[in-house]
Amino acid sequence: MSDTDDIVCRDLVRIYRSRDVEVQALQGLTLTVRRGEMVAVVGESGSGKSTLLGILSALDEPSAGSAVVAGTDLSGLSARRRTAFHRHAVGFVWQQTARNLIPYLTVAQNVSAVLAVAGVRGPARAERTATVLDLVGMREHADALPEDLSGGMQQLAAIGVALANEPRVLLADEPTGALDRASARAVLATMRAVNEASGVTMLVVTHDERVAAQVRRTVRIRDGRTSTETIRDDLGTGPGEEYAVIDGAGRLQLPEAFQRALGLHDRVRLSLQDDHVAIRPGADR
Repeated sequence: MSDTDDIVCRDLVRIYRSRDVEVQALQGLTLTVRRGEMVAVVGESGSGKSTLLGILSALDEPSAGSAVVAGTDLSGLSARRRTAFHRHAVGFVWQQTARNLIPYLTVAQNVSAVLAVAGVRGPARAERTATVLDLVGMREHADALPEDLSGGMQQLAAIGVALANEPRVLLADEPTGALDRASARAVLATMRAVNEASGVTMLVVTHDERVAAQVRRTVRIRDGRTSTETIRDDLGTGPGEEYAVIDGAGRLQLPEAFQRALGLHDRVRLSLQDDHVAIRPGADR
């Protein structure tokens, strides 16, 4: 793992077993996120993106493979190391803000409570609380209870809570999933601003293509593996450049539209050209 990488997954496999049923949620997923990047992970329901997030947050463990987040190898963490990881290395934003916010505490008190649990006392706690509220644009709503805020503002407060302990990595699970379009754009804009101002690495899991288009790098997951990546040099200027991902075993996933258009299935023919590899339909048996 490079010192410039904050998330490194190698050949992640996650198998769920229930009686006689076995489901492979991840099937050898590989992913690297550099320090300070903001990356969106996109996939349909059942693609494995939520399973990936569970592993990266140390709420779940892989059946095989490895995951390193903020310099912490997540394999076989003790309860003490897992607690330290959750308190200091990673922040988590849930789609349901109630999982980030205590309803009977104000916005400022919610942020302060996280710092209190981490042992931050006195003026340092008050100063950090004010800094976080400024960072997410919630200083004017510091004394408001969550129920008095709009959905977008509740999510901004939740992001503030996740950032309280200055984590190296922020993981977000569908942070705009319950918001209208205008609120979603505002939350994403704030997250980008926080990313640029603080350098915190962000991984946003979403099914919303509009959200994915608001970040410079989008990773698409299909059938438990990384399928394609889209890189955008300038946001808002176009769809970006899409790349297929080749894993360590030399496997790649062709877009379904390509397969349908050319009738590619079962077996295909490969031929090495001067500057590319040609893929053609194989002979039917």
